[in-house]
Parts: sequence; C-alpha cells; structure tokens
Amino acid sequence: MSGGSITVSDANVRIPTEARDRLAEIAASEGLSLRAYLARLADTLLTPAERAERAEQARAVLQGWNGYNPSEAEVADLDAELDRRLAETDTR
Repeated sequence: MSGGSITVSDANVRIPTEARDRLAEIAASEGLSLRAYLARLADTLLTPAERAERAEQARAVLQGWNGYNPSEAEVADLDAELDRRLAETDTR
C-alpha cells in the first residue's frame, strides 16, 4: 500500500432490542464486540449464490470421483428427505 488509508464505513441496522441484546451477549461470551461479531458472522455465512456454486462444485467432484450424477428429481427427493429429518430434530 502506498501510504493511503482505508476507510471502513459503518451501517445502521434496525432489529428488535431483544435480538440485539441476545447477539451482544453471544458476542461478549466470545470476547468480541457486537460489531466484530457481526462482521465475523457475515464473513462466515454464504449467500444463496455461493451455496449453489459450492453445491455444483461438490457434485462435479463426486461425479468425477465415483460417477454420482443425480437427476433433478433425485436432488429434489434428497432435499425433501433432508428437510423432513431436520424438521424431526426441531420437534425433539
């Protein structure tokens, strides 16, 4: 870098007080400010497009490795089964 400075701008996000307080408590338990915690969270979560790209990359690796190449219907069935299993864990 040639002596310039980087400006980081902040944004205000309106959320319910209870959500803010909960996030602040979680952040504090990890030794972080709420600002640092949210920045770290944003860096670790994937957008829908990023998730789709990674899923496609995984499918390509599996196809090259063992020929796995499910049809769209099979993918839909697998997604439905995963959703069903996740719903079961939520009710326990």
